[in-house]
Amino acid sequence: MTDESPILTSRDGAVGLITINRPTTLNALDVPTLLAMERALGDLEADDGVHVIVVTGAGERAFVAGGDIADLDSRQGLSHYLDFAEVIHRVFRRFETCDKPTIAAINGWALGGGTELVLSLDIRIAADSAKFGLPEINLGLFPGAGGTQRILRQIPQCRSRELVFTGDQFTAAEAVAWGLVNRAVPKAELMADVMATAHKIAAKSPLILKLTKRTLRHGAEMPLGASLAYEQAMIGLVLDSRDAHEGCRAFLEKRKAAFTGQ
Repeated sequence: MTDESPILTSRDGAVGLITINRPTTLNALDVPTLLAMERALGDLEADDGVHVIVVTGAGERAFVAGGDIADLDSRQGLSHYLDFAEVIHRVFRRFETCDKPTIAAINGWALGGGTELVLSLDIRIAADSAKFGLPEINLGLFPGAGGTQRILRQIPQCRSRELVFTGDQFTAAEAVAWGLVNRAVPKAELMADVMATAHKIAAKSPLILKLTKRTLRHGAEMPLGASLAYEQAMIGLVLDSRDAHEGCRAFLEKRKAAFTGQ
C-alpha cells in the first residue's frame, strides 16, 4: 500500500502491523478506512508467517480520535447510518474474533471509535500521554460500535455507565487502574515495548495460540459449566498436536522448542 492509503501494513518477522493512516483527521474512521482495515486484517490472517497483529495510528497525536464526524453528518437517511453501523460492527468483531493475538499500540487520542477499537483487541499498551473516552453522548449519540456492550463486560458496570453517560475523557493511568489497558509506558518507548511483547508471543506455537484464543473468547461468552466443558474438549485437541509433543520434549531435553504450527 502507498503512504496515501488510509491503512498501511508491514511485517516484522512473525508480527504484522496495521497502521491507521489518516493523521490529518487524527485517524478518524470512515467507511473506506474501515473496509481497508478489514482487507488488511484478512491479508494478515491468511498469512501463515504472521502470528501476532499489532494495530496503531499514524502521526504523533492520535491512535483513533473517533468516527469521522463530517462523514457521519453528511449522511442522509436511516439506511446510510445503518450502512456505517453495519460496517464498523463487522470490522471490530473481525478483530475481536481473529484467531491471531492482537495488540493495540495506543500512541495518542483514543476517543469514541478509538476506545471501541481498543475494546476489541486482546492486549492494550498505551503511551502514558494517551487519552481515552466515549464522548458520543455530547454529540447526541451513544457508543454504537460495540462500546456500550464491551465496556460493560470489561470494567465495573458503575464505572462503565458513568463514562458512557458523561462522555468524560480519562487518562492512560486511569485506564490501567480500571483494567482497560495492560500498561502505560513513556511514549518514546511505546513501539519497542509493543514489539517486544508481540515477538515474545509470536515465538509460541501458532496453532496453540489459535486454539487458546478460541478457548478464551468462546469461554468468556458461556456459563462456567459450559466453558469448562469447552476447555476440556479444546485441550484434548491441543494434547494431540505435534507442537504439544515438541514443547514437552524440548522441556525434558532442556532446549528451545521448534514449533511448526501442527
